[in-house]
Amino acid sequence: MTYQNHITQTAQLIKSQNGTWDGIDAEAVARMRLQNRFQTGLDIARYTAAIMRKDMAAYDADPANYTQSLGCWHGFIGQQKMISIKKHFGSTERRYLYLSGWMVAALRSEFGPLPDQSMHEKTSVPALIEELYTFLRQADARELGGMFREIDAAREAGDELTEQRLLQAVDNYQTHVVPIVADIDAGFGNAEATYLLAKKMIEAGACALQIENQVSDEKQCGHQDGKVTVPHEDFLAKVRACRYAFLELGVEDGIIVTRTDSLGAGLTKQIAVSKEPGDIGDQYNSFLDCEEIDPTTARNGDVILNRDGKLLRPKRLPSNLFQFRAGSGEDRCVLDCITSLQNGADLLWIETEKPHIEQIAGMVDRIREVIPNAKLVYNNSPSFNWTLNFRQQVFDAWAAEGQDVSGYDRAKLMSVDYDGTALGDEADERIRTFQRDAAARAGIFHHLITLPTYHTAALSTDNLAKEYFGDQGMLGYVKGVQRKEIREGIACVKHQNMSGSDIGDDHKEYFAGEAALKAGGAHNTMNQFAA
Repeated sequence: MTYQNHITQTAQLIKSQNGTWDGIDAEAVARMRLQNRFQTGLDIARYTAAIMRKDMAAYDADPANYTQSLGCWHGFIGQQKMISIKKHFGSTERRYLYLSGWMVAALRSEFGPLPDQSMHEKTSVPALIEELYTFLRQADARELGGMFREIDAAREAGDELTEQRLLQAVDNYQTHVVPIVADIDAGFGNAEATYLLAKKMIEAGACALQIENQVSDEKQCGHQDGKVTVPHEDFLAKVRACRYAFLELGVEDGIIVTRTDSLGAGLTKQIAVSKEPGDIGDQYNSFLDCEEIDPTTARNGDVILNRDGKLLRPKRLPSNLFQFRAGSGEDRCVLDCITSLQNGADLLWIETEKPHIEQIAGMVDRIREVIPNAKLVYNNSPSFNWTLNFRQQVFDAWAAEGQDVSGYDRAKLMSVDYDGTALGDEADERIRTFQRDAAARAGIFHHLITLPTYHTAALSTDNLAKEYFGDQGMLGYVKGVQRKEIREGIACVKHQNMSGSDIGDDHKEYFAGEAALKAGGAHNTMNQFAA
């Protein structure tokens, strides 16, 4: 509905109240409606799910249409990312937000900082989704409020051309509300627990849930050791639980991202149930590290497998876990991915130990032999040493091509001594084009960085503390922060405006008219930043 249609419709409603609503301004109502486009989290989930489906189709048509996101741990962080994207690129197209379970555990738990092991309160995850969308909706209200003020100013100046341009901009306004890919870890319990949490996350606005195939009560960060996977049927029950949650709530386009940690997970807690040779349970068990035994040597408590007429005993560790054969990780990843896509998953996530396009592409090529349109979400993780990894990749490639690499020490390539060298520059170029190249070669539809603002906050705080508490004093803040905010057009330099002060002033005027006591008068110090 257009801005003018909102005004007309509301004016008719006010008129129908026989004068009792004459103190209500139809245009003010229209403005408030447009500043609050999404009434519920389910409105957001349905809207953003449609965006992701459209973007997935665009990627299938052309891999250059890959998507990106950055991880968030607070609503303000997510809001500022989207404001910055609109400021620099004019559109939020193909740019999302990622909700990292790692950051929720480390920064949002009432227990204090925790490792990424699903020990934090599960309710903190939907609470953060709701918070993110509250801040994104506030960004809409703030930006539209500014446009409405410009419309009023154009009217007062008699500038009809500017007024019409602004009215058209309002009708074509692009919201800051974008898809959030939300981490549900391993489901925080059994399939019922997964379903209940998934509902809360969807009701808060999540259109895409990312779930991993680890044992819920043994869950580890994807880049830590000690990961334990579950048989496929156990995992698929949780995938179906997520789909049921989407369908129950009417979000038919909801996205399920299934993550496999099998590449770095050498352990399983359970032997899979197998009803016949070659079924999914038998395939899972085929990767177990076993030893052939004589039946007379079987011990109490042994698990015995019959494989091709041989009796095999899976190796059991003191932890009561079973281990997989070394080197079977990639094969297990491929099986995990194919099985997930055949059972309701929409996107895949393969957690790797390094950012190597050909490693990922080797698995994707095998998956696409069965599922041609298989697409990945990939973690461009801060857990990787990107500089060292890519310098070593270039070193190895050059050595294989017969180039002279005698001037480089492969083990010390992180050294600043290699900054600005031919090898260092080539590595940086490969990092720069990694997302584009991986989208084209390795089927990666969505690139994300899980923990970017965790690191940027630490770095900027370290720099500010060093300057402010050192010789620079207040100049450390002014030169390092405020002056840059002003000159680079960072909206937060007007922090009162960012917190909603101007929106509140508008509402005061709607409610009280000339009697409104507004904060944005001549004595508001934010006026110092008007230029």
